[in-house]
Amino acid sequence: MTTTAGLLATQHAEKVLRDRGIASLPVDPFALAAAEGIAVQAKPDTAAGVSGLLVRVGSSYGIMYATHIPNVGYQRFSVAHELGHFFLPGHTDAVLSADVPFHASRAGFVSDDPYEFEADHFAAGLLMPDQLFRAALIRADDGLAGIETLAGQCRTSLAATAIRYAQKAMIPAAIIVSEGQRINYCFMSQALKEFRGIQWLRKGTPLPAGGLTSTFNRDTRNIVGGLRDEDEANLQDWFGGERSVDVVEQVIGLGAYGKTLTVITCSSNAEESDEEKELEESWTPPWR
Repeated sequence: MTTTAGLLATQHAEKVLRDRGIASLPVDPFALAAAEGIAVQAKPDTAAGVSGLLVRVGSSYGIMYATHIPNVGYQRFSVAHELGHFFLPGHTDAVLSADVPFHASRAGFVSDDPYEFEADHFAAGLLMPDQLFRAALIRADDGLAGIETLAGQCRTSLAATAIRYAQKAMIPAAIIVSEGQRINYCFMSQALKEFRGIQWLRKGTPLPAGGLTSTFNRDTRNIVGGLRDEDEANLQDWFGGERSVDVVEQVIGLGAYGKTLTVITCSSNAEESDEEKELEESWTPPWR
């Protein structure tokens, strides 16, 4: 879910790009850091869960990024996240101090900390700025295939690209990242939110029992091996709502990340669904 704080952080990242004349994909966070005099280096022994470090020594800054997840897109996002702490107003003073001159981040929309949340949205806006991403999205397919295409163009991870896809897609769509039988987070497109009675999926919500994602997650080999599957599903099974609507459910394991990405897409919008319901009710006899 995108909040006002997240939107402002995304817009701040896009302003950083405009101010520096960066207007094409992919955006290189390493080059941007170098231009700001920020040294960047890999940190192979970073503890699991820590995506990167922002370090301040005197008036100089450095970034270390984790390599325990061997995914270039994830590493680029981690560097962009640390740049968020550097560029966003108030962040350096909040996360760094004279006593603790470094900040350990957990990028990837997994932290409830507001500074981590804003830095994640900054990273998404930096690597997938609105106008450039929308232009690429128009040419991409719907669903998982489109997300994979966009990830290649932006050189971003599937999970980060999927979030941006859900934020910008014109069709009813949602992306869910899960671990085991619980949801980590969910993002929905505006077109999906327009279905009446839709419920927001919160962190920790159980997956629909017996569904494709739930079954997929029961075998860790699917996740570690980056396997994928696809099936038809029903919107109500995932989000409730007033209307039974057929959707496509696609899943893919995210490898060493240890999680699963689910992509939900629908071929009809809320207005069409409501028209179908009204037509059905008009032809339903008032007797049994």
